[in-house]
Amino acid sequence: MAYPKVDFLYLSEDDMIAAGVKDMKGCVEAMEEMFKLMKIGDYRMGGANGNSHGSMVCFPEKSEFPEMPVDGPDRRFMAMPAYLGGKFDMAGMKWYGSNAENKKKGLPRSILMLTLNDKDTGAPLAFMSANILSAYRTGAVPGVGFKTFAKEDASVIGIIGPGVMSKTALAAAMSVRPSLKTVKVKGRGQASLQKFMDYVKTEYPDVEVYAVDSIEEAVRDSDIVSASTSTPTGNPDLYPYIAEEWIKPGAIIESTAALRFDDDFVINRARTVTDNIKLYEAWEEEMKPNAYYTVPIPAVKVEDLIAEGRMTSAQIDDLGDVLIGNTPVHRKEDEIILYSVGGMPTEDVAWGTMVYRNALAKGIGTKLNLWETPKMMV
Repeated sequence: MAYPKVDFLYLSEDDMIAAGVKDMKGCVEAMEEMFKLMKIGDYRMGGANGNSHGSMVCFPEKSEFPEMPVDGPDRRFMAMPAYLGGKFDMAGMKWYGSNAENKKKGLPRSILMLTLNDKDTGAPLAFMSANILSAYRTGAVPGVGFKTFAKEDASVIGIIGPGVMSKTALAAAMSVRPSLKTVKVKGRGQASLQKFMDYVKTEYPDVEVYAVDSIEEAVRDSDIVSASTSTPTGNPDLYPYIAEEWIKPGAIIESTAALRFDDDFVINRARTVTDNIKLYEAWEEEMKPNAYYTVPIPAVKVEDLIAEGRMTSAQIDDLGDVLIGNTPVHRKEDEIILYSVGGMPTEDVAWGTMVYRNALAKGIGTKLNLWETPKMMV
């Protein structure tokens, strides 16, 4: 960039697709590299601890100001900043607003944008549509876990919650375990189930897909289980539940949302793996006691159990440690792995950087000018 002039690239959703945002294989590889960089410390996220998920703006249940929004399902704004080093060497921030009422207007629940910035000057490099990007990086993170831990001949995957996140998690699973031949899906509404099954039949015509009536049916005999449900937080008794006896030996169960297991199983027999242990430690620090009441991901429950003295930190493994060889891929034969996915802005920066560079190389997007010369120097 020829300073002081600053131009940046705007990428619409169509531009992002043309630039390869749906390349799941490439996205899984980018997430794999990101995990390795994070494990050696070549990253920063928000907060004093450098590992915060982000900063959330929530609204009160009631307000004396008529123009102020009030609380509702998935109603919030979220800023998620990060720097990621290595081959990415990029700073950025995902910013989004979310409201379940959006669907009545024909809009996604959340509307996301990603800004990429020069690490030294802070000047914007790109401003891009991030709904598809976020969905694909969210699916690719489970994909890294499936690639690392799932049986090589895995043939059955159980899906709990037939939403967008489950579509991309399935895409990741198919990209790393093409041996998958059967998809079982559990949902709450017939319309969403049918939409998901139609998607699978279109994208993977050689794969059998069918709906099941219970979480137990989705879990039994599955080599991989992916759970992504929309569940109110605050009461763990209402979180989706999986019993130990339902789980196939050697299976991996991945969760990006609320999920519940019996404490005895978690403490004594399951193997807990996180996408970034420091993220869960940050949540525990920020939301103690009982962080699991607010962030219902299984590894957060483990952090609560550690805080209570019922487990130790040695009972959680970090995916990055496995990828760089500090921790064995498997600790014992036919172990059951509970893999928690919390979501991090480093993921958005990683995949956003790759798509941005691809867009530059292909001449995709619209160049916008911030200024020729800044009119005010601060």
